[in-house]
Amino acid sequence: MSKQVVSMTINGKTVEEAVEPRTLLVHFLREKLNLTGAHIGCETSHCGACTVDIDGKSVKACTILAVQCEGSEVLTVEGLAQGGALHAVQEGFYQEHGLQCGFCTPGMLARAYRLLQENPDPTEEEIRVGMSGNLCRCTGYQNIIKSVQYAARKLREAKTATA
Repeated sequence: MSKQVVSMTINGKTVEEAVEPRTLLVHFLREKLNLTGAHIGCETSHCGACTVDIDGKSVKACTILAVQCEGSEVLTVEGLAQGGALHAVQEGFYQEHGLQCGFCTPGMLARAYRLLQENPDPTEEEIRVGMSGNLCRCTGYQNIIKSVQYAARKLREAKTATA
């Protein structure tokens, strides 16, 4: 099968690679770029372990071809931390014990990041609905909700401090 060159920005860096047209984004990220944060869980879009941010939207990377991301801005869990400092959602999951086995965590973090971009002050119900496309088999979700609430507070405080 002939390969197609695809160019996109991933975590702030331009990437140009030749891929087979049928390559899923999650496989492109993991196998071609060694960005292994997005996990391959179900490959049916049900679990959300492969969630990344594409052009300002949460996308399950097992549902999109790499070639469909031509010219896109992609943010993976590896791109959340900046300058050695954890992003507020990462800190929230750490502080509020929002993970156990860690398998779903990268997708949860990516989704929480986008949720808080869309709604900086979500209610508990809005967090539950906003995170509902990502499944966790360990935590029972209480600490995930607390983690997102923590991150929301931290991001609001940082915004107030710089205003």
